Amino acid sequence: MRQFKLSLLLLCAVIIGAPSSALASYTDTKHPIVLVHGLAGFDTVGGLVNYFHSIPYQLERSGATVHTVSVSFVNDSWTRGEQLRDQLYALPGQKFNLIGHSQGSPTSRVAAHLAPEKVASVTSVNGVNKGSKVADVLRGVLPPDSSIEGGVSAIADAAGSLINELTGSDNPQDGVAALETLTTPGTNAINDATQWRGVNRGSCAGTQETYHINGHPVRYFSWGGGGRWTNALDATDPFLVTTGLVFNQRNDGLVSTCSMKLGNVIGTHYTMNHIDAVNHLFGLRSIWTNPVSLYRSHANRLKNRGL
Repeated sequence: MRQFKLSLLLLCAVIIGAPSSALASYTDTKHPIVLVHGLAGFDTVGGLVNYFHSIPYQLERSGATVHTVSVSFVNDSWTRGEQLRDQLYALPGQKFNLIGHSQGSPTSRVAAHLAPEKVASVTSVNGVNKGSKVADVLRGVLPPDSSIEGGVSAIADAAGSLINELTGSDNPQDGVAALETLTTPGTNAINDATQWRGVNRGSCAGTQETYHINGHPVRYFSWGGGGRWTNALDATDPFLVTTGLVFNQRNDGLVSTCSMKLGNVIGTHYTMNHIDAVNHLFGLRSIWTNPVSLYRSHANRLKNRGL
C-alpha cells in the first residue's frame, strides 16, 4: 500500500509539472492555422461575434497562431476559393493549415488546388464534400429564373452586402451560385476540378492523407458528426431537426456524415449538429462532444506531424 501511495504521488507531481511546458505548447503548430467559414459566414462582426465563437482563443492559448478569413457570405465554392487563395498570399507565413467548416471545406480545397505552395493541410469540419441533400431539395423547389428564385437570391445578396458593411469586406455576393454549388452536382463539379483529392468518388469512405499538387505535399483530414437535437436551450436545434428530415442517412441537419469525409477521417461519430461544429450557438452543445476539444486535439495532431 505504501508503494502504491508513493507511485500515486509521483504521478501527481508529473501531472502538476506538465502545464508549464507540454500543455503550454499543445497547439503550437509549425504553420499558422486559418479558419475558413461556411455559407452565410464571416470572420467576426464588430469584434463581438466570431463565426467560430471561442475556438480561435482556445487554440491560441496553448501556442497556435490563428487567422480567421472572410470570403463571400454567399457565392460558389470556386469563387470563394480564389478569394481565400488571395488572402493566404496576404497573410504572414509561408504555409498554412486550413480548417474549413461546411462550405469552408470545398473553399479550402479549391485554394489548395490553386496555391498548393501555400497550403500544408486542409481539414474539413462537417464539410460539404459530396453535396447537401438540403441544397438538392431547395434547388428543386426554386425554379431557375423564376420570381421565387429571384426573391430569395435578392434577400441572400442583401444579407451578404450587410455582412460586407459590418466586416469591412467587399466580397461579391451571389445567392443562386451559392445554392447551386452546394447541390450534389455542383459539389461534384468542384471535385472534378480539384481532381477528387481527398474525396472518395466510389464509396462513403475516406481516402489517403497526403496528395502532391504540382510537387507540393498537402495533407487532408476531416471530422464531423450527427445528432441534430443536442441541447434543449439551443434555438437552432429545432431548425436542424426539421431540415434533417430530408436525409435517409445520419446527418447534422444540413450535411450527411458520408459527405463530411475527406482524406484521413478522424471520425464522424461525434454527437454534434452543423452549428455545434463551430461551437455555436454560443457554446451550447451536447454533453457528449465538446467541439473545442476536437479542434485542440487536431492542432496537436498537426503539430506532431510537423505541420
